[in-house]
Amino acid sequence: MGVVIRRAGESDRADLVRLLDEAFRDDPVSSWVFPDAEYRRRRHGALMDGFLDLALSEGYVDITEDGSAVALWWSVPAGADEDAEEGPAQLREAVDPGNARIEEIARLTGEAHPTERPHQYLHMIGVSPERQGEGLGSALIGAVLERCDREGLHAYLEASSSRSRALYSRLGFRFIGNAINLPDGPQLWPMWREPEPSGTDGGDTGRFA
Repeated sequence: MGVVIRRAGESDRADLVRLLDEAFRDDPVSSWVFPDAEYRRRRHGALMDGFLDLALSEGYVDITEDGSAVALWWSVPAGADEDAEEGPAQLREAVDPGNARIEEIARLTGEAHPTERPHQYLHMIGVSPERQGEGLGSALIGAVLERCDREGLHAYLEASSSRSRALYSRLGFRFIGNAINLPDGPQLWPMWREPEPSGTDGGDTGRFA
C-alpha cells in the first residue's frame, strides 16, 4: 500500500517546523549557514519557519499522514524573477539579520534557478531522522511527479548531496550543468526534470487522503 499524503496547512506549522528542524539541523548546507553548532541549535528553527511561511503563502506543502515527512513546493510560472533583489534580503531580515549567509545562499540559488518554462519547484523535503531510508521521501516526490507527467509539467530542485543527487536522478531529474558553490562550503546541484508520459519510476509512490 502506498504512503498516504495530505496537503498541510497553517494548523500544522508547529509540527512542520519541528520536523524540518530535526531533519536539516545537521545537514551540510544548514551547517554552512550556521557554522556554530550551539547558535544553529537556537536559530535554525527560525529559518525553517521562514521557508515554511513562504511555502504556505506562495506554494503548497505535502506531508505524510503520520507526520514523519514533508515536502515544500512552489508552482513557478515562466519568467518568474525569484525576487532576485529583494527576496534574499527580506529572508535574512526576517530570520537572522546579522547572518549574511542566509542572504547569500538565497541569492545564489535564485540566480541559478531556470525561469524559461513553468515548473514545479521542490524547495525542501525532510524526513524524520528515525524514519529515513523507508522510501517516504520518494513517495512524497513521486506523488507530485505523477501529476507532472499527467499534465506535462516540468520540475526543478537543487540536490544538496551526492546521495540525494543519485536519488533524484533515478526519479528522472538531470543535472543542468553548473553547480552552485557556497563559499568555503558544500555544493548544490541544480536539477531539471522533463515530464515522462509513461509515468515515474519512484517505487512506493504516495496517495492523497
